[in-house]
Amino acid sequence: MEAVSGDLFKILMLLLPGFLTAWIFHAFTAYPKPSQFERVVQALIFTVFIQASLYIIKPTLLWLGNYHSFGHWNVEAKTLWSYISAFTIGIVFSTLANNDKFHAFMRFIGVTKQTSYHCEWFGTFNANVTHVILHLTDDRRIFGWPEEWPADPERGQFILRNPSWVTEKGYEDMPTVKYIMFKSSDIKWVEFIQDNPEVIYVEKSADPSTIQNSGS
Repeated sequence: MEAVSGDLFKILMLLLPGFLTAWIFHAFTAYPKPSQFERVVQALIFTVFIQASLYIIKPTLLWLGNYHSFGHWNVEAKTLWSYISAFTIGIVFSTLANNDKFHAFMRFIGVTKQTSYHCEWFGTFNANVTHVILHLTDDRRIFGWPEEWPADPERGQFILRNPSWVTEKGYEDMPTVKYIMFKSSDIKWVEFIQDNPEVIYVEKSADPSTIQNSGS
C-alpha cells in the first residue's frame, strides 16, 4: 500500500508542471475549462512538452557551465527548471491561442482552415475592433463601442461605452450614460460598423440610413 502511495505521489509530482501550464493557458485565454478527465489529459500532453524541453535545457546549462557555474544538475534543479518551462510553455500557448498567428501560418500552407479561437463569436470580435450596433431581442437597436464582450455568445455580459439608441429618426444620445450592459441572451445579432477611408460617417444625430459609400 505504501508503495502504491509513493508511486501515486511521484506521478502527481510529474504532472504538476503540466497542470500549471494548463492553468496558465485557461487563465489567459477565453477557452472554456474542460472536464476533470480532459484536464488530466491536457496536463499529460503539456507534460510531454515540458519533459522534452528539459532535454534541451539540461545540455544547454551544462554547456554554459563551462564558462560560468550555475550549480549541479540534480533533482532540485530539474524540478525548478520543469516549473520554469511549464510557465514559459503556458505563456507561449496562450499567446498563440490569442493572436491566431500559428493557425494563420497553418492556413497559409493549407494544413487547416480553422482559427485558434474557440468560437466564431470570439474570433470575430477579436479581429474587428470597431463600433457595433446590437440588435436586441425586443427589436431595439443600440450603437456604441464594445468595451467588453462575452467569450461565449450564450452567456456573459456585453458592455457598450457611450451608447446611443438607434431609432427610425436617427441616433438618440444618452449623455448621462457612460456604459450600458446587456446579457448576451438579450442580443439577437451584431452589426460591425465599417472602419475604412471609403466609408463616410454621419453625425450621431443623423439618420443611420444616410450612411453611404463614398464611391456611390
